[in-house]
Amino acid sequence: MGMAEAILLTIATAATPLLLAAIGELVVERSGVLNLGVEGMMLMGAVAGFGAALTTGSAWVGVFAGIITGALFSLLFAFLVLTLVTNQVATGLALTLLGIGVSGMIGEAFVGQPGVKLTNIHIPGLSDLPYVGRLLFGQDPLFYISVLLTVGVAWFLFRTRAGLTLRSVGDSHSSAHALGIRVIAIRYAAIAFGGACAGLAGAHLSLVYTTQWIENMTAGRGWIALALVVFASWRPLRVFVGAYLFGAISILQLHIQAMNLADLAFLPGPLYWLLAQLKSLPSQFLSALPYLATVAVLVLISRNRRLTIMNTPASLGQPFVPDR
Repeated sequence: MGMAEAILLTIATAATPLLLAAIGELVVERSGVLNLGVEGMMLMGAVAGFGAALTTGSAWVGVFAGIITGALFSLLFAFLVLTLVTNQVATGLALTLLGIGVSGMIGEAFVGQPGVKLTNIHIPGLSDLPYVGRLLFGQDPLFYISVLLTVGVAWFLFRTRAGLTLRSVGDSHSSAHALGIRVIAIRYAAIAFGGACAGLAGAHLSLVYTTQWIENMTAGRGWIALALVVFASWRPLRVFVGAYLFGAISILQLHIQAMNLADLAFLPGPLYWLLAQLKSLPSQFLSALPYLATVAVLVLISRNRRLTIMNTPASLGQPFVPDR
């Protein structure tokens, strides 16, 4: 396997948890709810997935444990913001803090233990094709699930009556309620779906990406997923592009730190000079590149206020209390 193919494989692995978490949050925000607890739900999914897989010896049990834990954790948020009508921003931040604390407490017994890896798919003949075999037919199962989820959410939101109903709730919950649409029930379902996706993203981190439990192992990926939804203007296929863009940045900065410039002398002069300059930067700065890119993208998007207003669900973050 060549270096380029290895880099592409690692980019896909790095992008998958971002895509899973972001596509779930996109559905939540399309329903008009802002859940800032993605980081906490990912951590809970990661520790539940790791613990269940370690206990049973089955990675797939860990996957389902991550999904269920993320969904249940999100329903706590849903109860607070939909039934008790608490502030969505404050509740989401509290959910993240709770997830960090509880996952650290539960995961203390798992630190240093080898995990159970979710093995990659191997299709005889196809997976062995040169150049594209492993890229297209030899990935882990959650990679394919993330792609199918992206396509499925895009189809659901823009090609089905149920998707139109969900978007109408996010655009004007008062009008939707006046038409007899069950706003609270739809938002409960959307939040549970988003939590399940975040839990699955966390399970990917502990069962595929690292196959071990490390406290706070999400390392800000939940916040990047939140930024991806805004970056994509609440469009599923743009979320896919954004996830792979940020995945590429996070992986390439690691390769830049590890590369030997003497082995790259064959590159064109300008490209070699650029890599040399990046190589000379402190490793801490290179490690911060994905997060700096997140900030830069959000600043650029915020400058186009008209585009932001056009694409943002009008009822996003607003509490809803039925008047009858």
